[in-house]
Amino acid sequence: MTETNSKWLVVVNPMASVGKSGKDWPEIKQILIDQGIDFDDILTEYPRHAIEIVRNAIVEKGYRKFIAVGGDGTNNEVINGIFTQDVVPTNEITMAALPIGTGNDWRRTFDIPLEYDEVVKIIKAGHTFAHDIGKLTYYNDGDPKIRFFLNAAGTGLDEMVCSSTNLMKKQGKGGTIRYLISVVKCLFKYKITHVQLSVDDELVFDDDILSLSVGNCRFNGGGMMMMPNAVPDDGLLDVTVIRKVSIFKFAANVKNIYDGTFIHKIKEVQTFRGKKIHIVSIPPHSLMVETEGENLNNSPFDFEILPKAINMVIPKEPGQKKKKKSRFKKKAKK
Repeated sequence: MTETNSKWLVVVNPMASVGKSGKDWPEIKQILIDQGIDFDDILTEYPRHAIEIVRNAIVEKGYRKFIAVGGDGTNNEVINGIFTQDVVPTNEITMAALPIGTGNDWRRTFDIPLEYDEVVKIIKAGHTFAHDIGKLTYYNDGDPKIRFFLNAAGTGLDEMVCSSTNLMKKQGKGGTIRYLISVVKCLFKYKITHVQLSVDDELVFDDDILSLSVGNCRFNGGGMMMMPNAVPDDGLLDVTVIRKVSIFKFAANVKNIYDGTFIHKIKEVQTFRGKKIHIVSIPPHSLMVETEGENLNNSPFDFEILPKAINMVIPKEPGQKKKKKSRFKKKAKK
């Protein structure tokens, strides 16, 4: 086995947040240097490049610590680089995220700040959290494919909005307002799909859906609290299903979707929790899926949880700014 490299490898997606990541990287790099972080850095050059970079860095160069600079999609690629190698156990690897992207949903569960210097201080403090990871099996032209995720995945309207948003980002457009406009447009276009949902091998749902989310953490879709009861180290995936609902009712509950209270206020919403999730669409293969903003191919979908599979750097007391009692246990830096 390659000798362990004690440095951090900083993986920068210069295209995140419509190019903001690339523009801000020199400033971030200087902050890392000023804080005494020992690191090497590399910029991605094309989609999914970070997967290759991280996998090679572990297997060929001995890196065990990674900082993802970008959005949730960058986090996802780094995670998949870590989990598609079999040389080093993933629970021996540490990852930090410096959020710059459009959605930044994973960081919301842990109240990780957006100020670069504050995030670097958290990385330097070195408190880590044994985080669950989701594993998704989906299909591409009939062939099964696997994708791992840190935060959440979604199908139905969720995936359609994600696809529309990604198209806008390619056109240099972004922001919350544009995202909400995309949601409204997709509400008019989306065709309701019938789904059979099984949790831990038991059929629990057999009906039409508007949207379906599966996650380790609470937020998805740019700050929407789609899984308000999710806990990222409980060994379970949380599922939120929204059945067919009128456009007007959905629009009237946008605020409730952002604060998570919609699961109690919209009767068409159901929630489930389990270790294994199986989703079949009728007609077959009619649903697409997204994981952390990355559009993938079609149903059926199988989700499973990998408990406490990676060490994520988080604040010493998540939620401290809001004076909340932390729900998350952490490990002190050795």
